[in-house]
Amino acid sequence: MKMKRHDSPPEDNGIDLTPMLDVVFIMLIFFIVTTTFIREAGIEINRPNAQTAQKQERVNILVAIAPNGEIWIDGQRVDIRGLRAAIETLRGKDPDASVVVQADRDARAGLLVEAMDQARLAGVRNVAVSAQRTP
Repeated sequence: MKMKRHDSPPEDNGIDLTPMLDVVFIMLIFFIVTTTFIREAGIEINRPNAQTAQKQERVNILVAIAPNGEIWIDGQRVDIRGLRAAIETLRGKDPDASVVVQADRDARAGLLVEAMDQARLAGVRNVAVSAQRTP
Protein backbone atom coordinates (compact mmCIF):
# COMPACT_ATOMS: atom_id res chain seq x y z
CA MET A 1 0.00 0.00 0.00
CA LYS A 2 1.28 3.42 -0.97
CA MET A 3 1.38 6.16 1.55
CA LYS A 4 0.46 9.72 0.67
CA ARG A 5 2.83 12.37 1.74
CA HIS A 6 1.16 15.19 3.61
CA ASP A 7 4.16 17.52 3.70
CA SER A 8 3.75 18.75 0.08
CA PRO A 9 2.13 22.19 -0.38
CA PRO A 10 -1.52 22.24 -1.49
CA GLU A 11 -2.16 22.93 -5.15
CA ASP A 12 -3.38 26.42 -6.10
CA ASN A 13 -6.69 25.95 -7.91
CA GLY A 14 -7.48 29.69 -8.32
CA ILE A 15 -7.37 31.52 -11.64
CA ASP A 16 -4.73 34.22 -11.96
CA LEU A 17 -6.44 37.32 -13.41
CA THR A 18 -3.29 39.43 -13.63
CA PRO A 19 -2.55 38.74 -17.33
CA MET A 20 -6.15 39.47 -18.28
CA LEU A 21 -6.11 42.78 -16.39
CA ASP A 22 -2.84 43.71 -18.10
CA VAL A 23 -4.40 43.12 -21.51
CA VAL A 24 -7.50 45.15 -20.61
CA PHE A 25 -5.41 48.11 -19.44
CA ILE A 26 -3.21 47.98 -22.53
CA MET A 27 -6.31 47.98 -24.75
CA LEU A 28 -7.76 50.90 -22.78
CA ILE A 29 -4.57 52.92 -23.25
CA PHE A 30 -4.53 52.05 -26.95
CA PHE A 31 -8.10 53.28 -27.50
CA ILE A 32 -7.51 56.47 -25.53
CA VAL A 33 -4.39 57.31 -27.51
CA THR A 34 -5.85 56.52 -30.93
CA THR A 35 -9.23 58.19 -30.45
CA THR A 36 -9.75 61.45 -32.26
CA PHE A 37 -11.53 63.87 -30.04
CA ILE A 38 -14.15 65.90 -31.89
CA ARG A 39 -15.44 69.07 -30.34
CA GLU A 40 -19.13 69.44 -30.98
CA ALA A 41 -20.51 72.82 -31.89
CA GLY A 42 -23.38 72.66 -29.41
CA ILE A 43 -26.60 72.66 -31.48
CA GLU A 44 -28.24 70.60 -34.20
CA ILE A 45 -28.12 72.12 -37.67
CA ASN A 46 -30.19 71.36 -40.78
CA ARG A 47 -27.36 71.33 -43.28
CA PRO A 48 -28.02 72.20 -46.90
CA ASN A 49 -27.87 69.43 -49.49
CA ALA A 50 -25.07 69.17 -52.06
CA GLN A 51 -24.33 66.46 -54.59
CA THR A 52 -20.59 67.17 -54.54
CA ALA A 53 -20.18 67.11 -50.73
CA GLN A 54 -17.13 65.19 -49.57
CA LYS A 55 -16.40 63.76 -46.16
CA GLN A 56 -13.52 65.48 -44.42
CA GLU A 57 -11.27 63.05 -42.59
CA ARG A 58 -9.95 65.27 -39.83
CA VAL A 59 -12.13 67.94 -38.27
CA ASN A 60 -11.05 69.54 -35.04
CA ILE A 61 -13.15 72.67 -34.62
CA LEU A 62 -16.86 72.90 -35.46
CA VAL A 63 -18.65 76.22 -35.69
CA ALA A 64 -22.45 76.12 -35.93
CA ILE A 65 -24.67 78.92 -37.19
CA ALA A 66 -28.35 78.66 -36.24
CA PRO A 67 -31.18 80.05 -38.42
CA ASN A 68 -31.70 82.90 -35.93
CA GLY A 69 -28.06 84.00 -36.26
CA GLU A 70 -26.68 82.43 -33.08
CA ILE A 71 -23.11 81.15 -33.39
CA TRP A 72 -22.01 78.15 -31.33
CA ILE A 73 -18.52 76.74 -30.83
CA ASP A 74 -17.39 74.09 -28.38
CA GLY A 75 -20.82 73.97 -26.75
CA GLN A 76 -20.90 77.71 -26.03
CA ARG A 77 -22.73 80.54 -27.71
CA VAL A 78 -20.41 83.28 -28.96
CA ASP A 79 -20.81 86.56 -30.77
CA ILE A 80 -19.27 87.02 -34.21
CA ARG A 81 -16.79 89.42 -32.61
CA GLY A 82 -15.64 86.70 -30.16
CA LEU A 83 -15.44 83.91 -32.72
CA ARG A 84 -11.87 84.66 -33.72
CA ALA A 85 -10.65 84.53 -30.10
CA ALA A 86 -12.54 81.27 -29.47
CA ILE A 87 -11.00 79.66 -32.55
CA GLU A 88 -7.53 80.89 -31.56
CA THR A 89 -7.98 79.34 -28.11
CA LEU A 90 -9.00 75.96 -29.54
CA ARG A 91 -6.27 76.19 -32.16
CA GLY A 92 -3.68 76.67 -29.42
CA LYS A 93 -4.22 73.02 -28.47
CA ASP A 94 -3.72 71.85 -32.07
CA PRO A 95 -1.98 74.28 -34.46
CA ASP A 96 -2.90 72.17 -37.51
CA ALA A 97 -6.60 72.20 -36.64
CA SER A 98 -9.17 72.62 -39.39
CA VAL A 99 -12.48 74.45 -39.03
CA VAL A 100 -15.82 73.34 -40.44
CA VAL A 101 -18.64 75.87 -40.40
CA GLN A 102 -22.03 74.19 -40.09
CA ALA A 103 -24.50 76.80 -41.25
CA ASP A 104 -28.21 76.00 -41.15
CA ARG A 105 -29.88 76.12 -44.54
CA ASP A 106 -32.00 79.04 -43.30
CA ALA A 107 -29.03 81.04 -41.90
CA ARG A 108 -27.84 84.24 -43.56
CA ALA A 109 -25.10 83.73 -46.11
CA GLY A 110 -23.41 86.91 -44.94
CA LEU A 111 -22.98 85.49 -41.44
CA LEU A 112 -21.45 82.32 -42.93
CA VAL A 113 -18.90 84.40 -44.85
CA GLU A 114 -18.09 86.43 -41.73
CA ALA A 115 -17.56 83.23 -39.71
CA MET A 116 -15.23 81.83 -42.36
CA ASP A 117 -13.35 85.14 -42.45
CA GLN A 118 -12.91 85.08 -38.65
CA ALA A 119 -11.53 81.53 -38.85
CA ARG A 120 -9.00 82.59 -41.48
CA LEU A 121 -8.03 85.65 -39.44
CA ALA A 122 -7.40 83.26 -36.52
CA GLY A 123 -4.75 81.60 -38.68
CA VAL A 124 -6.63 78.52 -39.80
CA ARG A 125 -5.66 77.44 -43.31
CA ASN A 126 -8.29 74.75 -43.84
CA VAL A 127 -11.82 76.20 -43.52
CA ALA A 128 -14.77 74.29 -44.99
CA VAL A 129 -18.55 74.56 -45.11
CA SER A 130 -20.59 71.57 -43.99
CA ALA A 131 -23.22 70.13 -46.34
CA GLN A 132 -25.24 66.94 -46.48
CA ARG A 133 -24.57 64.72 -49.45
CA THR A 134 -27.64 63.91 -51.53
CA PRO A 135 -27.85 60.52 -53.26
